[in-house]
Amino acid sequence: MYRSLDPEKIIETIERLCSRIDERFPGSGLGRVCRELLTIAVESQQRSAWIAKPQKSLRIIVGILIALMVALLVLVLANSTLPTSRFDFVLLLQVSEAGINVFIVLGAAILFLITLEVRIKRSRALKAIHELRALAHVVDMHQLTKDPEGFLNRENASTPPPKSNVTAAQIPKYLDYCSEMLSLIGKLAALYVQKFDDPVALSAVNEVEELTSGLSRKIWQKIMVFNSDPAMVKPSS
Repeated sequence: MYRSLDPEKIIETIERLCSRIDERFPGSGLGRVCRELLTIAVESQQRSAWIAKPQKSLRIIVGILIALMVALLVLVLANSTLPTSRFDFVLLLQVSEAGINVFIVLGAAILFLITLEVRIKRSRALKAIHELRALAHVVDMHQLTKDPEGFLNRENASTPPPKSNVTAAQIPKYLDYCSEMLSLIGKLAALYVQKFDDPVALSAVNEVEELTSGLSRKIWQKIMVFNSDPAMVKPSS
């Protein structure tokens, strides 16, 4: 029960996060990003389920094609005759190289068909994982302007700080929401390799998890800086 990720639970968590963001920061861009994450989560549930499920129709087609190629090869060998004279033997040696090439091509074709399902699934998984990686950078863009120095040194700053409807007291919670979204992005990426044992897809998921973990660490460093100044961070009403 607790040995695998439940897509339904992840979706429910994202829905609650969207409600919390909309309640505290109504109409914010972060709320729209969270709703986009919710849409991607629903799509991820469907995509990961498709990837984990054996594609029987594709396997049947591949099996038929392989059977036809093998049957054709057996038919050719059955109709061939052994050399009965020296001249026939010399001719057989001359065409042996072409026969070896045919076997190599046939073997490559069979290998291509056998791995076709895995390659299709890998392509879909990588495309979805790339989408999650891009969304992680979008979340990072939203937290970039929430710089502690811009709020701590607002009075002495030579240039005005970026316009924002978020107060200094609200920044830690805003950053906390960003960190939660990054964590959920990593969980969605993990769905794709939970029942799909592919080293290429697993490597891509690990990269996304490393990315979200690194961005989350930067966010928590900002939160610690904000929380270290009690005069700036006051309880919000």
